[in-house]
Amino acid sequence: MIQKIICLLISCILLSSCSQFGPDFMKAGRNDYNKVLAQTDDEETLLNLVRLRYADNPAFLKVNSVSTSFNWKEGFGLDGSIFESDAVGKNNIGIRGNTEYIEKPTISYSPLSGADFVKNVLTPIDHQVILLLARSGWSLERILRLTVNKINHIDNASEASGPTPTNSPDYAAFNQIAKDFRLLQKTSKITLGYQLDGNPGDLALLIKKDYITDADVEKFLSDLRINKKNNIIPITPNYFDASSNDNIQIESRSLAGILFFLSHGVSIPADDIKEGRVTVTKNKNGEDFDWQAVLDNLFTVHTSKKPPEQATIAVEYRGNWFYIKDNDMQSKYTLMLLNQIAALQSGQIEKAGPILTLPVSSN
Repeated sequence: MIQKIICLLISCILLSSCSQFGPDFMKAGRNDYNKVLAQTDDEETLLNLVRLRYADNPAFLKVNSVSTSFNWKEGFGLDGSIFESDAVGKNNIGIRGNTEYIEKPTISYSPLSGADFVKNVLTPIDHQVILLLARSGWSLERILRLTVNKINHIDNASEASGPTPTNSPDYAAFNQIAKDFRLLQKTSKITLGYQLDGNPGDLALLIKKDYITDADVEKFLSDLRINKKNNIIPITPNYFDASSNDNIQIESRSLAGILFFLSHGVSIPADDIKEGRVTVTKNKNGEDFDWQAVLDNLFTVHTSKKPPEQATIAVEYRGNWFYIKDNDMQSKYTLMLLNQIAALQSGQIEKAGPILTLPVSSN
């Protein structure tokens, strides 16, 4: 009787463990891989930004697939002597068991090169990406500051879309235009969408009828040197269009240009500056230019000799640590937006149906 009870208890334990371990392994494994993939994506991006600031070549390593298998083995043994009578001898029971857990992950990597590199990294951002991001909830100000070199005659530190320039760039007027863009959009005085006529599928800016003579709208168009003929203003990528007074010409950056631009937000140790390991930009009076004037409230990477505390992401490079503070929400949002742009560049962007269709007329 005792023997049957013991065997029954052991069987119940083994069966319950089998039903439990599978889901537990899946939950832990999937979440762990998810966290690691997100973390290493951010680390690769930050590392490439630091490399560019030092004029070192970036590298892009794509994770093609992640697969893993779990193997759980259990063994159990029972031996002993069980007597019904004390006169025969004492009961003697021995239990032996073993467990074995094996995980076999397989991760496939591929470097970004060739045609994929040209398409994803060197091709200018399509205007459809700008609209898609704006309609997805991102601040239009952040999108424009990050992805655009010029709007009409207004320059957004376009020299910073490549290796660090020696002379300080123009940026203040663009930062103000980007703020005005966002303010007018937030107050529903303007909106972005696709054209129906003219160049169907191209973007356009719509001035809401009630705000055609609004003072803020008038100033905004004046700053862009737009001669308003109706409430629909085409947006074109052709920066050398002769009819520049009738449309908004946006010269967008490539992903490489965005990376170069943001790399100027990386703080460099004083020793590396002194040793000439990075290019130092000068303003008109010959003093060192502070790139945070350009990237203010957009992106900042700090540096330290020791592993940083309270960092959301950190990488070690050239004997120093470079990191984004965990409470620096603006830099974290910009990094998130950068990763989304990189993902969009690697895919085919389709016009998302009737996001907003603008008829080209004054009615």
